[in-house]
Amino acid sequence: MRKLESNPKILRRPVHGVLLLDKPLGLSSNNALQKCKWLLRAQKAGHTGTLDPLATGVLPLCFGAATKFSQLQLDADKTYEATIRLGVKTSTGDAEGEVIQERPVPPIAAARLDEVARQFTGALRQLPPMHSALKKDGKPLYEYARAGQEVEREVRDVIVRSLQLALVPGKSDQVKLLATVSKGTYIRTLGEDIAQALGCGGHVIALRRLATGNFEISQCTTLEALEAMSDDDRLKRLAPVDALLPGHSHVTLDEENAGRFLSGLRRRGDWPDNEQVAVLGPCGKSLLGTAHIKGGELIPGRLLSPVEIEQILESKT
Repeated sequence: MRKLESNPKILRRPVHGVLLLDKPLGLSSNNALQKCKWLLRAQKAGHTGTLDPLATGVLPLCFGAATKFSQLQLDADKTYEATIRLGVKTSTGDAEGEVIQERPVPPIAAARLDEVARQFTGALRQLPPMHSALKKDGKPLYEYARAGQEVEREVRDVIVRSLQLALVPGKSDQVKLLATVSKGTYIRTLGEDIAQALGCGGHVIALRRLATGNFEISQCTTLEALEAMSDDDRLKRLAPVDALLPGHSHVTLDEENAGRFLSGLRRRGDWPDNEQVAVLGPCGKSLLGTAHIKGGELIPGRLLSPVEIEQILESKT
């Protein structure tokens, strides 16, 4: 991977949209974000939830106005592929930690894997791992862990919507996991619990996010590919801001009502109640923001600024 040079004189610019990055191995989500922000010369950027440095795959990066809707991706279901090494437990639940226990791996039949998969499908309760970015008293748990401290954590309710387990061909001590899970689910913890249920313990040695919400790995660009592109081609890789609103119904306002809506005023119309609405300006040319409808009133949610809307329209011409 080409090293990005430091340039304090780089001219930042307004960039609006979503970059679907295939995050590389060994890079933190924030470092990946900063590299892409540098390449796009963007003024404002944020990611939609972290991937561990040892994980790869779908990482939606939000730029400009898109950062206002990043929470929707934080709440979205996600699909992961992972490899669990059986018989070896580590302090972190993945390959980064120290080995804390080794046990023999019993013969495992496909029927047993199917049984365990059913056991871990549906509503589960998980204790967040100490080696995680979850914060307690304003400090990430991994900082406590690195200091040798274990702090109290609350058990979380999560949902494993689907789960498939299979032995890795030629590897009697490795299991491939494919799972779609709700927000807040720790795959490392799921992998450890599955390995424990198989009677030998284990840890995750590879983790790849295949999808988050409506975004899939086939839509993603690698960092190496982005580095090799021209400036114009990099901008063309951005999905529009409303790509973050796939489940939202559309309401289009005329110029007068659009202006009032952007001022935070409710609009009244013949609309059915709806919790998820994307509001568009005249002729549907521009996204104004989100809203919900109750009792015929369009109630503003997250709004774009007039400047952001103008910049987005200019970028389309």
